[in-house]
Amino acid sequence: METSLTIAEVARRTGLTAYTLRYYERIGLIAAVSRAPGGQRRYASADMDWLAFLLRLRETGMPIQGMQAFAGLRSQGDASVSERREMLEQHLAEVQARVRALQQSVQALSLKIAHYRAIEAKAKVETKRPSLSGQGPERKTSDDEHTSKPEEPQQQRRPALRARAGQAPGNRR
Repeated sequence: METSLTIAEVARRTGLTAYTLRYYERIGLIAAVSRAPGGQRRYASADMDWLAFLLRLRETGMPIQGMQAFAGLRSQGDASVSERREMLEQHLAEVQARVRALQQSVQALSLKIAHYRAIEAKAKVETKRPSLSGQGPERKTSDDEHTSKPEEPQQQRRPALRARAGQAPGNRR
């Protein structure tokens, strides 16, 4: 005798709520599930296999209407195999297009992360060197610009710093 699962057990195993399982049955995604003498739903292993496939369709972005159409074709048996294959091929093509778009996004994010790491590494090197101005390394003005002000000769910077600090060149405190 095959063991069957209660709706609570199926919910726990699939991550679906009991409400969703009943909804799927009501809209025809799941065929009428067998019932125990007390009227409780009992899910067989074939029901679990079908639910696992429905979850895969859902996870890959197939809308409920598409899943309903597929379930309707499935209920026709082998007469609809070609239509089901075509439907899955179309869905697979859509999923693959999304995967390609995601791969491009991953590449763009990876490049930006590498760019930020390079900026951080450069900043660490600059902070390890003693700063002549006492103000730390110069900051970039933009994420995407790799330009900074040209270095001023040391002799020109020191008088300017003293002037800003209110000190005359010969007046050190």
